[in-house]
Amino acid sequence: MKRDFERLPTRDDDDNILAVVEAAADSRCKFKYSREWGVFALHSVLPTGTAFPHAFGFIPSTLGDDGDAVDIVVLTDEAPPVGTIVPCRIVANLKAYQKEKGKRIRNDRLLGVAACSERYAKVHHRSDVEKTVLDRIAQFFAFYHREQGKTFEPAGWSGRKAALKAVEAGERKFRRSARKK
Repeated sequence: MKRDFERLPTRDDDDNILAVVEAAADSRCKFKYSREWGVFALHSVLPTGTAFPHAFGFIPSTLGDDGDAVDIVVLTDEAPPVGTIVPCRIVANLKAYQKEKGKRIRNDRLLGVAACSERYAKVHHRSDVEKTVLDRIAQFFAFYHREQGKTFEPAGWSGRKAALKAVEAGERKFRRSARKK
């Protein structure tokens, strides 16, 4: 049976935000969900010697300004495999811009923590995450986009409230988009 991961609920019954993993931590491979095929297909590979620092994916039933689901980085105790659904608490938002077809658009990265994490059990707010970790995440995505010939400009981190507003805005865009189809 084919499953449309993009249309899963945004939250679970405990009000955790769901993250669908597209790149495992410590992996060079980024996968992208193919609605047509109902599977995750290899999308890109990072250069030798580099890897995703944390799990990375999307929040289902959301839509960002770039036309894709809202992006999320997930802090977890172990690297969940591609296609895994990770219930998260949202702790921060990396405001970012990218150039696409000559236009500057927002393409934020939310930061979530696996709800059942032991290692990150005390991380509930942006201030609970070391500044160097936040800086490295921002630097990684600038590098990642540069490798694809794109420009990605991190514009600073905001906290949990702004991140949750970004989720809600993504849900509204997704609903409007679904009504148009």
